[in-house]
Amino acid sequence: MSNLMNELAVRLLSGDVEVIDLTQVLGPDTPIIHLPEEIAKNSAPFSMEQISKYDKDGPAWYWNTMTMGEHTGTHFDAPIHWVSGKDYPDGGTDTIPAQNLVGPACVIDCSAETAADPDYLLTADGVKAWEAENGEIKAGSWVLMRTDWLALMGRDNFLNADDTGPHSPGPTACCINYIIEKGVMGWGVETVGTDAGQAAMFETPFPAHSLMHGANKYGLASLMNLDKLPATGSILIVPPLKIENGSGSPLRVLALKAK
Repeated sequence: MSNLMNELAVRLLSGDVEVIDLTQVLGPDTPIIHLPEEIAKNSAPFSMEQISKYDKDGPAWYWNTMTMGEHTGTHFDAPIHWVSGKDYPDGGTDTIPAQNLVGPACVIDCSAETAADPDYLLTADGVKAWEAENGEIKAGSWVLMRTDWLALMGRDNFLNADDTGPHSPGPTACCINYIIEKGVMGWGVETVGTDAGQAAMFETPFPAHSLMHGANKYGLASLMNLDKLPATGSILIVPPLKIENGSGSPLRVLALKAK
């Protein structure tokens, strides 16, 4: 086993194993979810206030105070984020086993379908068709839905909302139930949230949230650069901040892939 770790270290240093950043920049213009005010309160957008910057308030150091919601920018959804996962003792960001935060990634390319239809929904049959080409999804894997959403919509229209609500791709309930049956660790997307924009109106509302977290599984949202990953063979690294009883947190998502 030590030889395996030594080989990984050597290959990282040589560049034979590439580190891919899957994270959007976090700042005041970072798009966040906006819920209808008549049904829910919304989190504050990201803001940063300077404490000192090599000046009278701190002559040799620079630091800031940040304000934001847990689910801002590229972020992690813990099981207790949703009512269906509220009773798991290991369902907060401080209690999730560290072993669950590193694992193989399965990247399902839905970019062409999303470019043709921003409300595209990935079904269980779509996942099975991917498996027929790339191999069975193994227990402990992370399933990532590639849509190239940031490149397609840009930051200014990231939510793609109109008077009928946001329009963005996501999974159906049958898709989420299928990957839960496979024993996956989590589900990740490049859109602002793990569900489709119109998921509030589904027969099972918000299936990625209600079903995944109800099964003590995790979510990743606002990813980017999934086009740089192979369908299989990369390793995902996704540790959220260890917030006491945290429902989620912004994080820097990294992937390892062989060149």
